[in-house]
Amino acid sequence: MENAIIRHVKFSISTNWFCGKVDDGAAIAEAALALGFSELELGYNTTPEQVPGFRKMLDRIPVGSIHAFCPVPMSAPRGYPELYQLASFDEEGRKMASFQVRRNIEFAASIGADALVLHTGRVMCHGFLKSRDMKRRVKRGAKMVEILKRELETLAPVLEGNKVTLGLENLPYLEGFPAEWEIDSVVGDWVKPWFDTGHDRVRECMGWTDASKRPTAPIGMHINDVVDKSDDHFAPGMGKVDFAALKDMALAVKHIVFEPNPGVAEEDLKNGLNIIKDLWMK
Repeated sequence: MENAIIRHVKFSISTNWFCGKVDDGAAIAEAALALGFSELELGYNTTPEQVPGFRKMLDRIPVGSIHAFCPVPMSAPRGYPELYQLASFDEEGRKMASFQVRRNIEFAASIGADALVLHTGRVMCHGFLKSRDMKRRVKRGAKMVEILKRELETLAPVLEGNKVTLGLENLPYLEGFPAEWEIDSVVGDWVKPWFDTGHDRVRECMGWTDASKRPTAPIGMHINDVVDKSDDHFAPGMGKVDFAALKDMALAVKHIVFEPNPGVAEEDLKNGLNIIKDLWMK
């Protein structure tokens, strides 16, 4: 049974890696195939102009997932995964986030993707947290859980109608939401965890999590390595993530997406793909 599962593993790459290298959507898809990938995740830097090129290549390399907010909204100066926050104490901010998430769900379905990756929000402003703020972080997080539940209830029919699962990504900072102790309160039939290996390693190095707290049923994974406790999104083999320990999770998820930063060299990316194949496909 395990060998049958392994033969069906598909490796995807985030189109964000191609930023500054290739502009045309079809050319990005061709380059991904040449690197040995069989699927794409359209990253949050995807422009509207690139989308027709990706559509032309769907018969050769499908799009399995997209990363909100994609394509870059016309009102935004650049792509960024936290342009809008679905989990927010600000009502107007939540309305805009909900509008954009709905657009992304519909776009995902239109291009054949069945998963939408989302940075859900931050409990507090980035960089403010001290150790003494942990009680406040937990208390505000509990309130945010209730806020997010209400937002997800309104999105559930849209997700189900488009057959798209929303993947809530673990984030590499303490104020990132939902944390390991919050995620089980908000997942459901069309909302699942999305596991980022680099973000998890950062959180582990900071003492916020450990292997026992990893989600049991994520819809997908972002594959990237960590050089030190805060420097992530490198190719496997360049850092200290224990990818062998993640094999069981990888064989159970639907989407395995390499997400190195654009500065990672092509040779390092190819080597990283080979490392993962050796670890997970034998």
